Amino acid sequence: MHNVTAPCETIENIAVKMIRPHLCEILEAPMPAGFRIRGMTPRDIPTWTLIERDAEPFLTIGDDLFVKEFGHDLAALPERCYFIETETGEPAATISAWYDVAERGVNPGRIHWVATRPAYQRRGLARAGLSYALNRLADWHDLALLGTSTGRLGAIQLYLDFGFVPDMNASRAEEAWAQVRGQLQHAALAQ
Repeated sequence: MHNVTAPCETIENIAVKMIRPHLCEILEAPMPAGFRIRGMTPRDIPTWTLIERDAEPFLTIGDDLFVKEFGHDLAALPERCYFIETETGEPAATISAWYDVAERGVNPGRIHWVATRPAYQRRGLARAGLSYALNRLADWHDLALLGTSTGRLGAIQLYLDFGFVPDMNASRAEEAWAQVRGQLQHAALAQ
């Protein structure tokens, strides 16, 4: 059982890393009725930026962010970067099944820049998108990494549900995950 509790004090938003040590037995989460997922193209970059700005509570999203994050391999966009949209084509969310430089002796996949516009949150889009992206990563990689922050408890809960665990080798990991454990009860966080 997992539960998010309301914080009693102002909590620092600390960057954390998570790892899914294998890409087997991925939780299946179907796309909700009325939505579909599709690969992105370079012409979708302005829409990606709008979705990220609409959904992002902590960071300033610059016009050049997409190119900084993905510009080194624009040819990979249709296979690795996705929009979740309504049946009429209204963009609602985005997620990427990206890749990382070799780390830990392997070539890991990366769940990257997950965002759902506020008007479409709490409909299961992030869950369905994560299931889809992890299954795509399984085509190319043996494990998955991601970065998030302690202020994103809903995202952390979702990632834990999908088999990600805290990367305790990351900077400030002990402090950050102690903070999360104080606000989120989840079996994967039990010590």
